Amino acid sequence: MEPAFRPSADVPDPQSVAEKWWSANAEQYLAEHPSLGDVRFQWGPEGWTEEDLQILPAVPGRILEVGAGAAQCSRWLASKGHNVTASDISKGMLSAAELLNEKTGIAFPLIHSSIDAMPFGDSSFDTVFTSFGALSFIPDLGPAFAEVFRVLSPGGLWAYSVTHPFSWVFPDSPYADDLKVIRPYGKREAYVESDRAGTSYAEFPHTLSDHINGLVRAGFAIDDILEPAWPVANAETWGGWGPDRGAMLPSTLIVSARRPAS
Repeated sequence: MEPAFRPSADVPDPQSVAEKWWSANAEQYLAEHPSLGDVRFQWGPEGWTEEDLQILPAVPGRILEVGAGAAQCSRWLASKGHNVTASDISKGMLSAAELLNEKTGIAFPLIHSSIDAMPFGDSSFDTVFTSFGALSFIPDLGPAFAEVFRVLSPGGLWAYSVTHPFSWVFPDSPYADDLKVIRPYGKREAYVESDRAGTSYAEFPHTLSDHINGLVRAGFAIDDILEPAWPVANAETWGGWGPDRGAMLPSTLIVSARRPAS
């Protein structure tokens, strides 16, 4: 396994790379992160939940989760009475979601789909969201935002969380002592891992302006941008995230935007 930052053009088919990696590693990923639970809506590694932040409408509505993984967030929403559909590009993750639906007795549609080409009609949903799903694995946010805009009803909400753009400046370490700048902010390169078969994993950094400009160009009106602090009670270290680093800088960016009502 050879990790490196490389030009995005070195990943000619990022959707395929993401599908293969998440399908192959679904079981291991879920085993390594038991805090995600079976019926739990967590917005990021800090541990803040939807119950804490109340970003989505409380009134039951038509909700689509993109990049759902094992659909823990959708399952929590379904338990609250929402009409939920969950989608993901990874068949392995959707299989894990199906098993959890059977285990919990909470059922809803699970759809195999990428975020930039969804099999839903125009204005099909009142809310679309993702928690750390889909957006980090595509080089260009524009087509994804345009597709989300299309499937949202007028006045509908698009809410998502991603790795905070500034995090890419530093090493992937949870320790504050390692917070030394190693690459320029906004450098247009993907984080790539390779094996003998070629690229096995790819993640694409996006700047804050990529998010804001992409949303505006797609037609969205931005409601709110959150950079949640690391809770004192959360002692969990999760990859490059943890309480030591979290006390120094935000780990997560959460954005809420609306398709205008008219």
